[in-house]
Amino acid sequence: MRNTESMTVREAIVNSREIYLAGGCFWGTEAYLNRLPGVVDTEVGYANSITSDPTYEEVCSGETGAAEAVLVRYDADVIPLALLLEAYFRTIDPLSVNRQGNDRGTQYRTGIYWTDPADGTIVRSALSALARTLGRTPRIEAAPLVNFFPAEAYHQDYLARNPFGYCHVNLADARAFVAEHARDFALAEKGYGSLDT
Repeated sequence: MRNTESMTVREAIVNSREIYLAGGCFWGTEAYLNRLPGVVDTEVGYANSITSDPTYEEVCSGETGAAEAVLVRYDADVIPLALLLEAYFRTIDPLSVNRQGNDRGTQYRTGIYWTDPADGTIVRSALSALARTLGRTPRIEAAPLVNFFPAEAYHQDYLARNPFGYCHVNLADARAFVAEHARDFALAEKGYGSLDT
């Protein structure tokens, strides 16, 4: 959750979008994504739960069906969804089921959940491209979001407040991703074609 940006800056974003990404423990996924240009705000929470407003303990029990996920609000003029998903794929083992790093359980599954039906097409295209690269079908859920409940306050921006906390994600890779895709970010900022098509 970024609090450094004023409401004026947030209001000035014309192409504000959101997507929900589950990548195992949400601490690392949130910390990585917050390092990307165009990511305006994040919030960790529980996606697609069969119970209303579950607690962390309830989610860990495996009884809620919820996935630890990150609500990502982003400026699609700076980081189009296809580029954001490419970064997300670098944070996960796309072939693992209900496990990322040392974390195991259904709440640690990977998933991409959207609220805009147009995003479903982009997600499916990105997953098809990933499958071609891997030579296997990724084990990443992809579906419209059913619900999302914010996690407890102590989970929000956890690694920003606890920089030596556990994290299965290589956070330094975010800088490498941005450097490798500098041209893509520059093109997106200038509006030269959509990287989502």
